[in-house]
Amino acid sequence: MLVYTDFAEQVDDRSYQAGPALRSTATSKAPVALLRRLAQPHLQELMERVGETTNLMVLAGTEVRFVSTVECNQILRVGDRGGQALPAHLASGGKTLLAALDEEELTRLYREPDESVDLEKLRSELALVRKRGFAINDQLTETGVTAVGGAMRRPDDEKPVAALSIAAPTARFDQHLLPSWVATLSETAAGLGRDLSAAAG
Repeated sequence: MLVYTDFAEQVDDRSYQAGPALRSTATSKAPVALLRRLAQPHLQELMERVGETTNLMVLAGTEVRFVSTVECNQILRVGDRGGQALPAHLASGGKTLLAALDEEELTRLYREPDESVDLEKLRSELALVRKRGFAINDQLTETGVTAVGGAMRRPDDEKPVAALSIAAPTARFDQHLLPSWVATLSETAAGLGRDLSAAAG
């Protein structure tokens, strides 16, 4: 159970060490507490509209930290990711946040060598994310889970503050859902962005 919930992980010698949920991550510049409070009704409405689990996440270094989740009511569903961290270059919301960085920021973020990240390949993928306005995580972080993510901005700011995602069992995901999911994600992100701007003054 600890491994499943990311509190522990088994290494090569079959011993266990602290998992991603317990490792320290870089801090986020986003107003996390305010975002968590404002996001709940938006995530709830998004979940009701698409019928799948919805998430809010922020960028923290090279990871995304899940700030809030609203689980759907279906028996087969993606569970609560609140408090967990995933590699930003794999998570759908993480990709949309990385895509908003300029070349210098991206290079600085990944200045430490990481064999799991092909920076040139990542740059190409992020260019596609910028063009499309959304990103997909097709079982890159968890087998059987597919997610679609979009960035969330304040109306008066080009840089995103956070990202939203819709996560579904891969068996239920269909490419034909993309246009409606992306449109609904965009509407939800715009609404949350307006609320954040008003609350932050």
